[in-house]
Amino acid sequence: MGFSTVPCNEFVEVLGSKAPVPGGGGASALVGAVGTALGNMVGSLTVGKKKYADVEEEMYQLKAKCDQLQKDLLALVEKDAEVFEPLAKAYGLPKETEEEKAEKARVMAIVLKDACAVPMEIMEKCCEALDLIKEFAAKGSALAISDAGVGAVFCKAALQGASLNVFINTKSMADREYAKELNEKALAMLEKYPPMADEIFQMVYDRLKN
Repeated sequence: MGFSTVPCNEFVEVLGSKAPVPGGGGASALVGAVGTALGNMVGSLTVGKKKYADVEEEMYQLKAKCDQLQKDLLALVEKDAEVFEPLAKAYGLPKETEEEKAEKARVMAIVLKDACAVPMEIMEKCCEALDLIKEFAAKGSALAISDAGVGAVFCKAALQGASLNVFINTKSMADREYAKELNEKALAMLEKYPPMADEIFQMVYDRLKN
């Protein structure tokens, strides 16, 4: 099943079932894509307006970056499902004999790295999206400012959601040095970008509230 191309109701139905995929990683990628698109919407409602002629070229540049990010994040919905299946199978490998234990450890080392790589990339894309949404919120059409705020909230949620999928996999890694490296990378993003998303939300809120 192409999870990024099924109707919304089907995606949600499968997500709520006992099916192993999609899960939190794929859902985070989808939410990130939606958040990115909301930022892109601000740009779309800004270009072509005389009032914003001075930022039109910048808006087009931001929109082009968002177009690519949306595609990347939707691709990661699929990729997350692809890497989870071998991980699920690896957890079920026998470990009765020393040979089986060694083989399971070998396979787990490979699939855990793959399983971490996807949510880590989702996190990176959400960070990129927040950098863009910050610009849309500051310079885009005031009529669409609420969409920038919603986009920031969505990308923050997607970023934090994907981080949990990183941490649950690094927790199972035998290579603790590599796990630490991934954790530190994820923590650095969490330290910088959720506060940025909160700032964008607060800026939008302050401009909209009565």
